[in-house]
Amino acid sequence: MSSLITLASGLAPLESWAPLAARKARMCDVARLLSLINGYAAKGIMLPRTEFEMSENIRDFTVVTGGPELVACGALHFYSPTAAEVRSVAVREGMKGRGVGKLLVEALDAEACEFGLESIFAFTYVPGFFHKLGYVEVDRGELPLKAWKDCLRCPKFQCCDETAMVKKLQSVQF
Repeated sequence: MSSLITLASGLAPLESWAPLAARKARMCDVARLLSLINGYAAKGIMLPRTEFEMSENIRDFTVVTGGPELVACGALHFYSPTAAEVRSVAVREGMKGRGVGKLLVEALDAEACEFGLESIFAFTYVPGFFHKLGYVEVDRGELPLKAWKDCLRCPKFQCCDETAMVKKLQSVQF
């Protein structure tokens, strides 16, 4: 008996997929990224994104694919010469708990190291996931760049319920 992932999105059977792989996002991924991110935004878990915003920031994004399917996405958004945020991390329903998120965040961590960053941070509803990957919880006041840029447009700005987390990096210096 074949084990199928049965979702409204019509995912293919898991056995027919190529191995999972992380790669930088491309413009042809915009529609699938919007679908994934805005699906979470509809549940109040992420900020919604527009096609314009996604196109403008496509170079920030890394995706995980399994064959032709886009199964996860996340972005590394730079805030200073030494720090960036891991954001818009989304894993397709039915793929959680399979190492997809770990593969994605590790790819973003490696990218941050390649750029010589000292730290990366995230605001999350799943601090346990990030803790397993070496992030530690911090007071959100330690991250003022984030608060004054993106948080101002968030409907939860005055009553944020996300956890701020930071990871110190061992970057390669050239």
